[in-house]
Amino acid sequence: MADVLAFVEQRDGQIGGGAREVVSAAAQLASGIGGSATALVLGGPGLAAAVEGLATAGATSVAVGEHEALAEYNPEAYLRVVVNHVRDGDFKALILSATSLGKDLAPRVAAELDVPLASDVTGMDAQGVVPLFIRPVYSGKAFARVSIDANLAIITIRPNVFPVGEYGAECHLSKFTPDVDPATWRVRVIERKDTVEGVVDVSEAAVVISGGRGMKDPANWGLLQELRDVIGPDAALGASRAVVDAGWRPHAEQVGQTGKTVSPKLYIAVGISGAIQHLAGMRTSQTIVAVNRDPDAPILSMADYGIVGDLFEVLPRMTEEIKALKSED
Repeated sequence: MADVLAFVEQRDGQIGGGAREVVSAAAQLASGIGGSATALVLGGPGLAAAVEGLATAGATSVAVGEHEALAEYNPEAYLRVVVNHVRDGDFKALILSATSLGKDLAPRVAAELDVPLASDVTGMDAQGVVPLFIRPVYSGKAFARVSIDANLAIITIRPNVFPVGEYGAECHLSKFTPDVDPATWRVRVIERKDTVEGVVDVSEAAVVISGGRGMKDPANWGLLQELRDVIGPDAALGASRAVVDAGWRPHAEQVGQTGKTVSPKLYIAVGISGAIQHLAGMRTSQTIVAVNRDPDAPILSMADYGIVGDLFEVLPRMTEEIKALKSED
């Protein structure tokens, strides 16, 4: 029997929104191979208080490594602690979220341990002897089924794709102090620029409303903001590459191959034609709604619901209709 380890991210001492998803994915894989899911969290002092809730997501044990120097992510420090933890256990797989942190840490761990890595996984079949993982290839134009027949596999999962289970099992919590020496680090965090407080990151949002060049002017973004505010706090604004390159919106909102990959429950594309690089970043969204005045726009062929019309007429109407529906609840 071999267990599956879920690496759980924290930020400012708080567990990220995708933590339960990573743990549930680990529990799903563990159940298929006859093991159990455990979790590893690294951060500053007092972090143990933030891990409540991981048990219901499927973790049977959580190891919390607390050290003042680990409050901010450092690739050298995190790499060494994670590698040592994996070597000390009996793990068949290590699962991380395909966030900016996970995409940086996972290949480092795979290289250090000399084990295979499957990145940006969107599905898995753990019922066979050798687990199968599904991941997009060729900018999302196709999906590959990858089997990893190895003693240990590293997996990163795309956020907002795997459902969070309700297990309710007892969870054993253990704390340890990692042996880290900041004096030996070659990389240090000098400054961190956060997004606006209270605004959900586009890669973690349940609803993403993205605008493209069809918005015509950055001043018109207020229409998208009004729609976002009506939908609620789980919604975030996104943007196409052309919009970001023009300086209309910050890079943190860019959706696409050269921006962020998103998989929300609802993706609303407004004034976006649907270039390949943009489609690569959002095609796994559960439901896609597109608003475009061009009936031949590529985005409409991918959309579950397409509205051909003037966005400056459609958006206010959409906002009012959603507002009316919410007032009836």
